[in-house]
Amino acid sequence: MLLLKLSAQDLLTLDSRDRMVPHLAARWRYFRGADASESERAAWAESLVNLANDLVAAERGNVEMIVECAATLDESVRPGDPRLIDVVLVGRHPVRHVPSVQLVELKRWSTVSRVERATADLLHVPGIKEAKKHPALQLSVLYEAFTGDRGPFQGVDFECGGFAYLHNATDESARTLIDVDAPTGSYARIYTSDRREQLLSDLRTNFAEDGAASMAERMLQSMGLRNTPLLDAMIWSRGADTVFTLRGRQKEVADHVLDTASKILPDPRRPALLQDERRVIFLVTGGAGTGKSAIGLQIKAELEAQGRTVNYASGSRAFNGALQEHVGYGDREFRQTFTYFSNFVTPPDPLLDVLICDEAHRLRDRSTNRFWKPEDWGTGPQVDELLAASRLTVFFLDEGQSVRPNEVGTAGLIEDAAERHAARILRYKLREQFRCGGSGSYIRWVRALLDVTDEEPGEWRPDGLMHIEVADSPEELERIIRTEARAGASARMVAGYCWPWTKPLGKERRLEADVRIGEWHRPWNADSESFCEGEAPPSRIWSVHENGLGQIGCVYTAQGLEWDWCGVIMGEDMVRRGDQWVFRRGKELKTAERGVKRVAEPGSFDPKVKAGSVDDKEFARLVRHAYHVLMTRASRATVLYSTDKETRDYLKKLVGKVEIHGLRPAWENLPVEARKQHLPRPSRGRGRDRGKRQKGGGSQAPDLRLF
Repeated sequence: MLLLKLSAQDLLTLDSRDRMVPHLAARWRYFRGADASESERAAWAESLVNLANDLVAAERGNVEMIVECAATLDESVRPGDPRLIDVVLVGRHPVRHVPSVQLVELKRWSTVSRVERATADLLHVPGIKEAKKHPALQLSVLYEAFTGDRGPFQGVDFECGGFAYLHNATDESARTLIDVDAPTGSYARIYTSDRREQLLSDLRTNFAEDGAASMAERMLQSMGLRNTPLLDAMIWSRGADTVFTLRGRQKEVADHVLDTASKILPDPRRPALLQDERRVIFLVTGGAGTGKSAIGLQIKAELEAQGRTVNYASGSRAFNGALQEHVGYGDREFRQTFTYFSNFVTPPDPLLDVLICDEAHRLRDRSTNRFWKPEDWGTGPQVDELLAASRLTVFFLDEGQSVRPNEVGTAGLIEDAAERHAARILRYKLREQFRCGGSGSYIRWVRALLDVTDEEPGEWRPDGLMHIEVADSPEELERIIRTEARAGASARMVAGYCWPWTKPLGKERRLEADVRIGEWHRPWNADSESFCEGEAPPSRIWSVHENGLGQIGCVYTAQGLEWDWCGVIMGEDMVRRGDQWVFRRGKELKTAERGVKRVAEPGSFDPKVKAGSVDDKEFARLVRHAYHVLMTRASRATVLYSTDKETRDYLKKLVGKVEIHGLRPAWENLPVEARKQHLPRPSRGRGRDRGKRQKGGGSQAPDLRLF
């Protein structure tokens, strides 16, 4: 958990336009479940700016200020309030060149006295009823947690100290804090306004003039806020070894699944004379980026290593296609363990031990396929087929990502099915955000922007974790995305389904440029199972193939995946008029060329949401959800563009001017630690020892964290 991460100079830039308090207050409410007090807000507004100004005055404006930072990696699951540090200053040590950290307690106290003469522990502060602990005692607890095994720099060589800063006090008014019997230690320094010059000198001693961004990036990676993309993690691990370091609630869910499996499933090495007939369902809900796929892939690897039979099912061809192509390429056995919800019309024989159902919001009423004979279609609810396929079933669900009218997956649907099958159901809810740079504020802003929630979106306030900007034209959007892709970032362009979609034409399988905005024309990703003209990849691997940058993706080919940068084109299906969104259905215009259509009336061209299939209310809900998915595919930056000028002006008003300094995460602005090149598809034939754990020798996969 953290509320804000910015260098001192960037914090001051942001403060000159907005005092940060509304952003910090929103983050506080999200994590703490209650509004920040007026004193807390006042402290942010005053003390943070004072400290940032002092860093700049010390010529250390590059030092990163991480505000309201959790002391350990698992604070969110501790009973009671999490331990939060007012500010963690992160930079590079000028002599040792290792990370240098200072934990800071900010106090606006102007006068302090002891409650009892005999002790330095308790203090009286005018205007505050309750006695306060000496700041050094607060810091001692935080220092011990931060530098321990579960701290953000776990196992890394780094310099760490701490201090309390009373910028409104003088040495005389705060003498009791610095008397001879006051607490001592590397974390116990006290600075007042009289000691500002000493503070500036100590800041120069503890921090180098450069390198802070790299050290802060290492800390964010250790905290799980900068995560390894799903495919890179799976390729690195060969899809078999344990590769994801689960956090807090994620680990709790995985451990419970594994423990339950050990109790109700037979031991492959010692078959029981009497089978345990109990059936258990795990229902894990959580928004985009809360770690559902990380848990699912982790428990799959763990259970397979134990000799269990496990399938990983989803309703997404893009998600499965990406895993099969880039992780299971050349490994048929591995590819077959990733399947679809519709593949269980007939229960497997023997039954699977465990079936993991990712994106369960995409469940259908029945299992059908246009390539099947009608007599081969499912005859009952699809959820029942899944439950009949294994003894232990795990569902991962986010009702906010349902984007098709025939997607019926809800918590209620699964709960009803559990009752029919006399299965015990165990429920978990995930809250922590690991996608979009770990920026919960960005996720909430997007949901408010699209009216998915009742909150007002308000102006976007950069938090140092996620970036947004609005392009003036599709040409500008494409230039930004291509520039970042050429530099080394992963990047894609996606759009609302607002243009007809032509199938590949002729023997050469030419892609028609269906997405047309003025003179700018680009094709959709190929509606094909094979490569098309110009080596354009088929839709199921468009998201991960190097040639996918030249086409525009949609919600159906982007769902479940992510890139560093994502350009999102909003079409005429959702436009802003006054204080509300207006939703439109489009009409097609036939052309002289067979199979090619154009726009007669702008709006939605998604065949799944035609007027005959959904009413206006459901149409609006599905369009909102589609843009919610598209706007949450980026891990560092989202570039928005609307074809409608009024909507574009509205977005510009909310997003504001692109911030200067290092707030724009262009590849060239990132520290080396953040420039992670994406891994190529593995060669054929590797991974023959799947299901076996690495033991000694050889290279070990790094400690990877996933959204």
